[in-house]
Amino acid sequence: MALAAFALIALIALGSALGLVVKRNPIHGALFLVVNLGSIAALYLTLGAEFLAAAQVIVYAGAIMVLFIFAIMVLIPGKEETGPDPHRALRLWALPVGGVLFLQVVVLLVLFGGTPSAGKPGASGSVETVGRLLFTDYLFPFELTSVLLLAAMVGVLLLARRRA
Repeated sequence: MALAAFALIALIALGSALGLVVKRNPIHGALFLVVNLGSIAALYLTLGAEFLAAAQVIVYAGAIMVLFIFAIMVLIPGKEETGPDPHRALRLWALPVGGVLFLQVVVLLVLFGGTPSAGKPGASGSVETVGRLLFTDYLFPFELTSVLLLAAMVGVLLLARRRA
């Protein structure tokens, strides 16, 4: 039963990711991304990581997607800005390159058995485990990420301010 649930959720995730890439309408693409992030949260639930699933829904499928949709609505180009796609030749390579990457993943899964390696003993997605790892083993990357996000926020404010 768990394998069937995983397969169904994985198909939904793959379908929504494909819809995200294929759709030309940016709002439809953002909605496909919401479905994809929700299916990833469901995959976390099948792995027993309830905290990660809740964080995925609250942070990514909720807050981040609201910002994405707001930015898309503000930045949608007008009729005068649309025209032929200058990157069409590069986009034609997307399917063959994606196929090669998919074959590489399949080969790696066949070679290494496709079973996740057991990390630290007792590792799970609980709040206690995530908090302990975040503030002990991964404290430096966590703080580095916060500094990077702060620098990005300052950069956005500088770029967005009105020139007087």
